[in-house]
Amino acid sequence: MLKRLCVVLALAGASAWVGAAPVEPKGSLVIIGGGLRANNAEVWERIVALAGGKGARIAVLPTAAENPAKEAELTVAALKRYGARAFVVPVAPRLAGKDDVASARKSADDPTLADAVRKAGGVFFTGGDQARITASLRRADGSNSALLDAVWTLYRRGGVIAGTSAGAAVMSSTMFNDPPLEVMPLLKNGVVDGKDIAPGLGFIGNDVFVDQHLLARGRFARMLPAMLVKGYTLGLGIDENTAAIVGPARDVTVIGYRGALVLDLADATTDKAQPRFNVSNARISYVDSGDRFNLASRTYVPGPGKEPVDRRYVEHRAPIFYTDILGNTAVADLLEKLADSDLQRAVGVAFEGPDSVAPDRGFEFTFTRVPDSATYVTNREDAYSVYRIRMDVRPVRVHQPFYTAE
Repeated sequence: MLKRLCVVLALAGASAWVGAAPVEPKGSLVIIGGGLRANNAEVWERIVALAGGKGARIAVLPTAAENPAKEAELTVAALKRYGARAFVVPVAPRLAGKDDVASARKSADDPTLADAVRKAGGVFFTGGDQARITASLRRADGSNSALLDAVWTLYRRGGVIAGTSAGAAVMSSTMFNDPPLEVMPLLKNGVVDGKDIAPGLGFIGNDVFVDQHLLARGRFARMLPAMLVKGYTLGLGIDENTAAIVGPARDVTVIGYRGALVLDLADATTDKAQPRFNVSNARISYVDSGDRFNLASRTYVPGPGKEPVDRRYVEHRAPIFYTDILGNTAVADLLEKLADSDLQRAVGVAFEGPDSVAPDRGFEFTFTRVPDSATYVTNREDAYSVYRIRMDVRPVRVHQPFYTAE
């Protein structure tokens, strides 16, 4: 009962109480993995439609941006191109050209700005540094600003909250804050709460961890230690130029350029006797553009035209082994090859170069078909959906030197 209450509070926001009953959001989220192109009509048009259709008022918050004026200009132009009446909410630490969180917080309590957002059909958070969003929209004591309360009101009423890159990171109750640029240091050294991760805004609830730039930057692996530290059993990572649409019934539809990864740690375990990072019996799924997934039931529905892979006609029969599983799109490529094979297992490894700290320490990722795994393909487009593949990660030693001249 207590767990359910916490979920409802996180979904509805700190000010969601009306009388004695919580008000759950009727709106939608458009979580974009970064790199959203102006010509990605499918994503932009969906944002406008969810905000109310042609002529909808959409507030653009360039709060995270290094150059807020320029970022706001580009975003407003894109939204107007697809039919919205977009306007800028000038709340950003970098508006004056230097970090000024105090001024941004003051603006976030401007009742005129809050009222404009409250009456809009949608909000769009641009990319940049997600810490600027949380620092600006929450007061120094941690309470919601008037502007953040207005965003929650819009969402609870039925409006849409969209965010790209940094704007996607703040969607969950925990976000990456100031982690290393590379993934391996987090696997080697662990995640520091308060530095690598920090509180987000929690629009998606407190039971789903969200990350972005997933496939292009190999970030799926950094989600694992963060989820384990904070007790998440479900993670949603979205690729660049791609969006996950989350509806009020917690149905997720993936649209755009490629897809998303879902990490399910409900039945995962770790070996506490092993001092290095490890996890066993996790589930990883590649949710392709057009596929649907429900966050509550954890069920998957492949997109139109997808059929189960016929393993009598698969292409890959040689062992699948990736020497850099954290490389650009590597994990999705591996999963697709495993789907289009007669193999039960694929392996990828991750390690750093000889000049790194502890270069002999690496990790092995094993991906295994299990009875509840499922794979689908659209033959015409050669597009795959790969659901519930078992993933085990264990620390390994890499012999030095990595290679020698012949």
